[in-house]
Amino acid sequence: MMSRILSLRSALCCAIMLVMMSFMGNTFADEAKSLADNPALEAQVMNIAIDLRCLVCQNETIAGSHADLAIDLRSQIRDQLQQGKSKQEILDYMVARYGDFVLYNPPLKKNTLFLWLGPFALLALGFTLLFRHIRREQQSTSPSVNPSSDIERARALLKTPQKDSK
Repeated sequence: MMSRILSLRSALCCAIMLVMMSFMGNTFADEAKSLADNPALEAQVMNIAIDLRCLVCQNETIAGSHADLAIDLRSQIRDQLQQGKSKQEILDYMVARYGDFVLYNPPLKKNTLFLWLGPFALLALGFTLLFRHIRREQQSTSPSVNPSSDIERARALLKTPQKDSK
């Protein structure tokens, strides 16, 4: 009786989830719409947005991000382009406002040295720890071999009479 109620309940939950998912499918299908009426301006915006990191997503450019902050930053780029600013001026403005981290490829400077060398240092540390661990395991599991005592022990075992287990 109880298992029948549980199976009815799970079937009902699955049906409700399927209905909800069918309504949600249309909301994710839309792509981001261009806000610029001028396609050339929008191409310039995307050209600059490719060089900037989304501060919310952090592993995506603001050109590909759908986060609200990325949309706002693209709007700021669009406004500055309409004011006649160059790509470098816009990038300098973004760096002044958000720091070097906003650049998708930050320049090699004293304060960004960790961003560039940190992954290599962590990789070297990981390999060092791995090799130390492997070496310790090999040393602890390698049996001490003494051929003369092993041969004597084998001879002694072979000379002793074996009792019948019957």
